[in-house]
Amino acid sequence: MKIYFNLCLEEFTNCYVVVNDQPDVMEALIIDPGRISSEIIDQIERDHYKLTGVLITHNHTNHVKGLSTLKKIYSPYIYAADYDVGGSQSVVLRGNGDIDVAGLNVKYYSVPGHSSDSMVYRIGNVLFTGDTITSGIIGETSSKYSKKLLLDNILEKIYSQAESTILMPGHGPPSTIEGEKQFNLDIPYIPS
Repeated sequence: MKIYFNLCLEEFTNCYVVVNDQPDVMEALIIDPGRISSEIIDQIERDHYKLTGVLITHNHTNHVKGLSTLKKIYSPYIYAADYDVGGSQSVVLRGNGDIDVAGLNVKYYSVPGHSSDSMVYRIGNVLFTGDTITSGIIGETSSKYSKKLLLDNILEKIYSQAESTILMPGHGPPSTIEGEKQFNLDIPYIPS
């Protein structure tokens, strides 16, 4: 597995292309296509990957805007907690579970709080967190209840992962569970 990072400068959102480069597979998936650049298309086409899936962490425009471009070029399944994201190509995810995309096992976790449809995806030792948690902070919420819900979900579903787990957020630099436990300003310090 390889992960390629792409920054959408319009909104400073992160988009990830994850590829399964096993010679008998050569498939790719995209996480949060805020904008599809020529670099993303070139990556897929140059290396002859088949785009089989798109994972959406939540239905905010700056994370899904590039779907319309992708759907004009490819026919991937769109995995999200909100059917409206991908329409007839959607696979609606509920709760927590496992799916296989691009020949990779993807674990998914429902983490409402930032938005009601927020999902986190785990592939190997990497968590793609969208706006749930970014380096040093948690996602914005609309109420005290939403913030408590988000904090509870982070503690239960993210902080329970191995400390060496890498976090790839929807905005900003990558982090680790260990780093967040020590330095996240929004979550009380949790000793190892």
